[in-house]
Amino acid sequence: MDRLPCQAEAVIVNDGSSDGTLDALLDWCESDPRIRVINLARNFGHQAALTAGLDAAGGDAIVIMDADLQDPPQVIFDMLREYQKGYDVVYAQRIHRRGETRFKCATAWAFYRLSRLFIHADLPRDTGDFRLLSRECLDALNSMRETHRFIRGMVAWVGFPQIAVQFERPPRVAGQSKYSIGKMIRFGLTAAISFSPAPLRMSLVAGTLLAMLGIADGVYAVVAKLLGHRLVEGWTSIMAALCLIGGSILLSIGVLGEYIGRIFEEVKGRPLYVVSRRINFPSASFAGPTGTRKVIHGEAKLGSDE
Repeated sequence: MDRLPCQAEAVIVNDGSSDGTLDALLDWCESDPRIRVINLARNFGHQAALTAGLDAAGGDAIVIMDADLQDPPQVIFDMLREYQKGYDVVYAQRIHRRGETRFKCATAWAFYRLSRLFIHADLPRDTGDFRLLSRECLDALNSMRETHRFIRGMVAWVGFPQIAVQFERPPRVAGQSKYSIGKMIRFGLTAAISFSPAPLRMSLVAGTLLAMLGIADGVYAVVAKLLGHRLVEGWTSIMAALCLIGGSILLSIGVLGEYIGRIFEEVKGRPLYVVSRRINFPSASFAGPTGTRKVIHGEAKLGSDE
């Protein structure tokens, strides 16, 4: 931050950590007033924690980044250069992922390609949440208060001029990632279900194809009977057809249930997160979980979220 050609602050969100993170952050706040901390009442998840940081971030330019240093702070200088050219969104695009397994790289590669195909065609490939947002873009993003959030898709949806800066993603500096395979699957489901009706349409297409297959099989049986062909009688084909049709029905009901469940959670109107402590914040600089904002004065201030 000392090397930046503008004023800067770091808004660090402690998303219910169970180690000594908060104590270390409190010590850091005492030694540097530019460090501001939001301590959530419990673990609300990655996207909710990012939202808490974005709600509190002030200034003209805001950078979202993780705290494990896989998002190198040096890339911020490249982002600022593009921002000064007039781009409202500058996202960091990974050209290489060091220190990660082949399985993680392969699933990430497939996730972004399938997301562009079925969810949003403008979703950038191989990019996470590490990006710079202008104040105008952030205000538009903060107006979207849905419960199940896919922030990188939401940024693509709001539009504004966007450009990529490429970088090699280094391995974690310390610790082990708590983002398990189960969490990755839930994140992918959130991206697909909360951001697009594509799964519903896919179940509709599958049901239509099965119905056409059933009609074709019925026509074949009638024609064969009229032509005097001997039909093989047995339960195998019937059981196979029942399992296929029954499975497709249950799959469609499951997809529909996911949408209904998310509608149920949305209409309850609960806050996206609950803050237990705010450190080094002026009282007028924090919006809180309701989404109403009071912007503090300053030039380019950068929000760094865990």
